[in-house]
Formats: sequence, structure tokens, C-alpha cells
Amino acid sequence: MLVGYARVSKSDGNLDLQKDSLISEGILLEKIYEEYASGKREDRPELKQCLKSLRDGEDTLVVWKLDRLGRNLRHLIEIVQELEQRKIGLKVLTGKGSCIETTTASGRMIFAIFAALSEYERELITERTKAGLKAARARGRKGGRKFVMTKTKLTMARNALQNKDTKINDLCEELKITRYTLYRYLSPEGELRDYGYKLLSM
Repeated sequence: MLVGYARVSKSDGNLDLQKDSLISEGILLEKIYEEYASGKREDRPELKQCLKSLRDGEDTLVVWKLDRLGRNLRHLIEIVQELEQRKIGLKVLTGKGSCIETTTASGRMIFAIFAALSEYERELITERTKAGLKAARARGRKGGRKFVMTKTKLTMARNALQNKDTKINDLCEELKITRYTLYRYLSPEGELRDYGYKLLSM
């Protein structure tokens, strides 16, 4: 059975063109899921309901264009991989993705190329990030977030924790540090930990 999914931004507000194309493909009106949401929005209840309704090994999901389905290429590929695992087809009616129909060998091959390009893009991003960090280290800069603990704050926190009435949340708020940072340097009783000793010895 063919099941349709149509999406448009709330500002556009008109699904007629998509619905007409889906109906002309032979999809019953009651089998078309309509969504009014931005393409970048993660929470799309109608899409979730549509995917949930598809029957494994029987149905084919039909969309007007590829950009109606996924937030980005990676999200799109994740959806298609899920459909493939469930043996559910995908067909795109118009646009540059109209050559994709995963129920055919050629359609699967084209989408496999898209998946390979997405993986290649992720690898390039990883390589560029590593190269950037390496170059920064060569110039004496270290990546990552700086810790907000200082010697003064450590001494104040150490003294405060000697008092059993000290409230941890109030102490962290006053010193503008997180509980994680506090306990990285001190025990709950105010005893120095390895990071505390290292900070005081600097």
C-alpha cells in the first residue's frame, strides 16, 4: 500500500500541490499524513505517526520532494535505513530526488551514493577538526573548555566545606562553578583531590 507524507512550513500553509501530486500517484486521501512544521524542527509528530503506521514488508512511503522528509542529509539517510531494515519502500515524485525509488535496483544504488557522500562529509569534518587541534597545539594553544576553578575559589570552597551547614548549591552559585567542578578538586568533606593539589602547586 502507498502512504503519503506532506509537509509545509506554517508560514506557507498550503499543502494542496503536494496532496494533489500524492493523490495522482494513487494514494488515498486518508493515507496522506499532513505536517505544518519547519524542515529544521526535530519534533514532527505527524512524521513519527506516519513512520509508525507503515507495515513492514508491505508499504511504500511516498513524498513530493526529498526535502519534505529529512531535516538534513544525515537525518534523511537514517530514515531510509530504517525503512530498508523494515523492508518498506520510498518513492520521491519530483525534484532532484525523483530518481530515488528504493523498490528498484537503480533507486537503491543512487541512494547508496548519497549515503557514501554523507559518510565522506563526516570523515572530512573529523579530519579538519583533528588538523585544527593539532595546529593549535603546535602554537601552544590547547583546545577544550577552560576550567573555572582558581586557587582563590579552591581555598574558599575548601574552608566552606569544613562547615557542615554549608549548602553545596549555594556555594557553587556563589563561586560560579558547577558541582562537577567542585568535586573534581575537593571531596564532599573539603579534602583536596589530585586536581586540587595540582592547582595549588602551580
